[in-house]
Amino acid sequence: MTTIARPEIISQIGNTPLVELDSFAAGRVKFFAKLEWHNPFGSVKDRAAYWMVKEAEKKGMLKRDKSIIIEPTSGNTGIALAGISKALGYKVEIVIPDKVSDETKKILRRLGAAVHETSDDLCPRVGAGTDQSIALAKAISKPRPDIYYMPNQYENDANFLAHYESTGPEIWKQTDGELTHFLTGCGTGGTITGIGTFLKEKNEKIKIVAIQAQKNHLLQGMRNFEESAMPELFLRRQKVVDEWLTATNEDSFRLVKELAVKERLLVGPSSGSVMASMVKVAENLERGNLVGIFADDGTKFKSLYDQQGVFTDTEYYDALKNAKNLSEPAYAFV
Repeated sequence: MTTIARPEIISQIGNTPLVELDSFAAGRVKFFAKLEWHNPFGSVKDRAAYWMVKEAEKKGMLKRDKSIIIEPTSGNTGIALAGISKALGYKVEIVIPDKVSDETKKILRRLGAAVHETSDDLCPRVGAGTDQSIALAKAISKPRPDIYYMPNQYENDANFLAHYESTGPEIWKQTDGELTHFLTGCGTGGTITGIGTFLKEKNEKIKIVAIQAQKNHLLQGMRNFEESAMPELFLRRQKVVDEWLTATNEDSFRLVKELAVKERLLVGPSSGSVMASMVKVAENLERGNLVGIFADDGTKFKSLYDQQGVFTDTEYYDALKNAKNLSEPAYAFV
């Protein structure tokens, strides 16, 4: 097996496809999905991870072959940081909740990351007394600032800039500026504020719809803002959001299966949340072009889908075999 030690893989971040979801179209309402799993390490978080590393290098906070990057994450940011760190010559330590999918943990270790597990809920929480993953990462890194660097995606403006400078312009170009609504699931807030700010500057009439998860959710990468305080990064630009929706586990998993059946797309749970929310928004529209972020595919979530009865074994492997627009991530070759 080969290992990822190729800096040129970084150039593959961004320029992900936008696809129309024809089977969901209703009259003059159209649906589009931005397939972020086409990034080299398999998710939307490749963008934020690279921008944070790039900015830290510019500021002299990282030294190749010496610095260790450490970050609390629910999975995708960790995978992205691990892959990018391997490509650029950094060691990485990832702090994750123990409820993160087994597949995610295996990918992190295959990429060479040291993995620390905490008893947090599915997403590292923000707020006093609930941020075990964040607190552990800070406790490890703070005594050794000469070695450790924590990007802190929950506060780092490079997370916002990644989407303001790349994802937002891509969506505007791919839709010829004709989108009417933009929707995405929310965690750190970098994706929705970055893309939302860019799109509003282009056309203030575009509706920006934020999706939070239900309480006690099973939607890796998403957050409920009653259980956990809104991250500082999100608070800075939360006014860009026009509407809030709450995604349930039930609706999200139902749309995961519908997307596999109707569109031959095998998606992650947060993409099911986005699709369910797009359908809900469309119920009140006579016309519109809705764009949603599909953050990652479903190949990291078979164990979760098994637990929740989303697919039978036969259904899952049929969906995998028949899936279109799957992209083999770089970690597949590690």
